[in-house]
Amino acid sequence: MTKEELHKYIEESNGSESNICQICAYKDDKMVYSDTWHDYKKDNCVHIMSATKSIMSLLIGIALDKGQIGSIDDKVLDYFPDYKVKRGEKTIYEVTIKHLLTMRAPYKGKGDPWSKVCSSDNWTYASLDFLGSRNGLTDEFNYKTVCLHILTGILYKATNMKTVDFANKYLFEPLGIKPYSIYIAKTAEEHKQFTIEKTPKGNVWFCDTEDLGTPGYGLCMSAEDMAKIGLLCLNKGVYNRKRVISSKWIEEMTRPRAIENQNWHGMEYGYLWWILDREKNIYAALGNSGNVIYINPDKNIVIAVTSYFKPTVIDRVDFIREYIEPFVRLRAKSAVHVPAP
Repeated sequence: MTKEELHKYIEESNGSESNICQICAYKDDKMVYSDTWHDYKKDNCVHIMSATKSIMSLLIGIALDKGQIGSIDDKVLDYFPDYKVKRGEKTIYEVTIKHLLTMRAPYKGKGDPWSKVCSSDNWTYASLDFLGSRNGLTDEFNYKTVCLHILTGILYKATNMKTVDFANKYLFEPLGIKPYSIYIAKTAEEHKQFTIEKTPKGNVWFCDTEDLGTPGYGLCMSAEDMAKIGLLCLNKGVYNRKRVISSKWIEEMTRPRAIENQNWHGMEYGYLWWILDREKNIYAALGNSGNVIYINPDKNIVIAVTSYFKPTVIDRVDFIREYIEPFVRLRAKSAVHVPAP
């Protein structure tokens, strides 16, 4: 398949690929493919949904490297000494940062309490109100999005820097990514529109009323910038010959942990990253509607895909494996034989 054929295939798709906005791919540290659809430009940003979680994991790792967070085994409440625990709640005292990173923290109730958290004056403390359980620490996989806001609160307490400021200084700037600004929705309708609108966005990160970036969703990125994140991880924390984050964290972050409930398509989980292949250590940042940072160390490949909101699209891993990855390998192989000008 040629680049033109691949472009046309996506452009004319009526199925799950129809909402793709951008694709960017690297092989052997060289960009070998970049394309756009739906009038998006290469530097336009898309709300990458839950792929935001994986970026948050990198920020936590950087704070650990700097000694601002002591350990992922630190108790969550150590960072919120003024928080008043609900009467009768005991489990919350034992919950650690690691429980949050591995989605094994216990919460009261089912689902994510979006309305209660997002309408509160303090999203972090509202999320803490749901942390804990009468059943204790069960170590069961319990995927949450809005309640993960506790992590951004921890980052702020540990570093005294707002999420966007910390990310700009220690992650985005070293990667040559344009500075981010905060985005705050004034109404519930604005919040909804931020998620579902199909038009391009700028370098913004959705934030709560205290300017803390939401760690479970809300980050807007271009595929080219997502690919830079992928390259950083592929090269064990080094970008453009400069270390941004420790190799130790990258290795720990991507160590697979089995998920007992196999409703997750047989995938495993690291620290807010999905592990797709334990043997080859292929892993990915996955966001609803098919937003992906796909990293294959075995083939030295990074593939990033952005997509506008389409709730019927859960992930895009099969499409990447069937169409994009073989195309990237073939394109890189062909490029070797092109004579230098």
